[in-house]
Amino acid sequence: MVAANEIGQFRWGRQWEDVMKARMVGLAVGASLFVVPALADDTVKIGYIDPLSGGGASIGEVGLKTFQYLADELNAEGGLNGKKIEIVPLDNKTNPQESLIQAQKAADQGIRIITQGNGSSVAAALTDWVTKYNDRNPGKEIIYLNYAAVDPVLTNDKCSYWHFRWDANSDIKMAALTTFMKDRPNIKKVYLINQDYSFGQSVRKQARAMLGEKRPDIEIVGDEVHPLLKVTDFSPYVAKIKASGADTVITGNWGQDIALLLKAAADAGLQTDWYTYYAGGAGGPTAIKQTGLSHRVFEITEGVPNSAPESAQKWEADFRAKEGVSLFYPRAVNEMRMLAKASALAKSDDPKAIADKLEGMTVTAFDGGEATMRKDDHQFFQDIYISSFGPLDPGAKFDEEGTGWGWKTLGIVKAKDTLLPTTCKMERP
Repeated sequence: MVAANEIGQFRWGRQWEDVMKARMVGLAVGASLFVVPALADDTVKIGYIDPLSGGGASIGEVGLKTFQYLADELNAEGGLNGKKIEIVPLDNKTNPQESLIQAQKAADQGIRIITQGNGSSVAAALTDWVTKYNDRNPGKEIIYLNYAAVDPVLTNDKCSYWHFRWDANSDIKMAALTTFMKDRPNIKKVYLINQDYSFGQSVRKQARAMLGEKRPDIEIVGDEVHPLLKVTDFSPYVAKIKASGADTVITGNWGQDIALLLKAAADAGLQTDWYTYYAGGAGGPTAIKQTGLSHRVFEITEGVPNSAPESAQKWEADFRAKEGVSLFYPRAVNEMRMLAKASALAKSDDPKAIADKLEGMTVTAFDGGEATMRKDDHQFFQDIYISSFGPLDPGAKFDEEGTGWGWKTLGIVKAKDTLLPTTCKMERP
């Protein structure tokens, strides 16, 4: 016979097993419910790593608006292979170390596409980080899409399979600027003023070299560098320019550094020509108007709104109406459209598959002309334009920042004429 307490223990044991089985089934169901959304995720997140605070915030915010607008546009057309694109803003304060923190946050969120443009020191740090991260995490690679950081080293000695650049590098831009300048006999004395980091150093070096080759008669009467996005009053620098007797200034300054420099020039009544990379950025047009230097401030860009193709002008009119800002970054349009094309060709949003399709891709650029992502170094080549800023010509659609002034095309350098050799030795996975 079995004792009563043994029967009780047996029944309790069976009940305990039943309870545990029920709990295990419940946990399994709960776990499956938890996992399903991740497996059915229909969103591709792009980490936007740029300044949203500090000295670079004004242009970082414009860039964010631009990418969000482009994401909405692509989503209306089906996104990336049917997946919705989401732009995730990550504030790097234009700081390389902070950028790496934000890149790691992106990786921790499962973001496998990042984009950045403001600051070549940031771009160099991100390129190194992405390359090392991908080496350590096969199957979870991240691709880095660079829309504006233009230090030539990024597509030369520091090139990476995982980095693609849509802006012309600073050597290409300086070659175009100095070719234009060599035929302007009014240029006698040039003052160089640039931001004190890799990009600014590249601008000053190449300006000296290329002017020396094309116009050896020009005298360099000043060569100044200053801290990046930290100067709030440029009047001491402008006083030096004025005292030097310069008739021309060359600067690669961007963000608040170009706007405040031009403002100080206006306040001092400095009468010089300006050859710039980024005078059209936030605050720049207003400062130029204050100088009164009609068509004496020049800029080199990948497009000019008032001479763009009709389709680009319509796109820009819609963009300005919705966002309240100009399209500073036609290259961002090229970047996002090519990303969508690469994803469609690959039938995948996997970074390795996208990179493979981007290499060597040829498209019609936003502002017209055939453009190519060179396979050798992942440098984008497109037509680039030299323009000046002044009162609008009859029929021109776009002024800037409500000034009544706008950009006018003076010259075009065709993509084939911007090709420079590369020292890149691409290591492909």
